[in-house]
Amino acid sequence: MGLVKKSITVTEQQNDWIKNRIVNGDYGNDSEYLRDLIRKDKSENDKLIKLQAAVQVGLDSGISERTFEEIIQSVEDRLRNNAEL
Repeated sequence: MGLVKKSITVTEQQNDWIKNRIVNGDYGNDSEYLRDLIRKDKSENDKLIKLQAAVQVGLDSGISERTFEEIIQSVEDRLRNNAEL
């Protein structure tokens, strides 16, 4: 994967924060910190897209004839069966 050089401007407080993360040993340099932020942002965006898709599936499914308690029980059963609860 090729690298692209970027130039950014940050406030003094942001710069101090980045430098502090590096001094604490969390990151080796500014670029490493910023790449990690981008990876985390991408991961969060991927989760948001999945959540939006799930909401749309729910909306498209229409109104359920089941009670709230029945729906919750169904979700709990499914999570238990998948070892997620």
